[in-house]
Amino acid sequence: MSHQNDNDLRELLKQSIPRAANTGLRRDLWPQMLAKLGDHPATPIIVPWFDWLLAALAGAALIFFPGVIPALLYHF
Repeated sequence: MSHQNDNDLRELLKQSIPRAANTGLRRDLWPQMLAKLGDHPATPIIVPWFDWLLAALAGAALIFFPGVIPALLYHF
């Protein structure tokens, strides 16, 4: 594309996209955010029993086979 075609395309794009007149916020959103965070009580994290079992098996494998540790660190 020539420089003139580039400028023409730029002008067409400027004409096709309307300019936003007022982009500022009408009010402060922080008090609403604090109110929304306060509405929801903290829910406890529930971990299923098989996740604990998998973690225990992984820990036992690392204890009984310590030679695996350098191989695992190599991949990270």
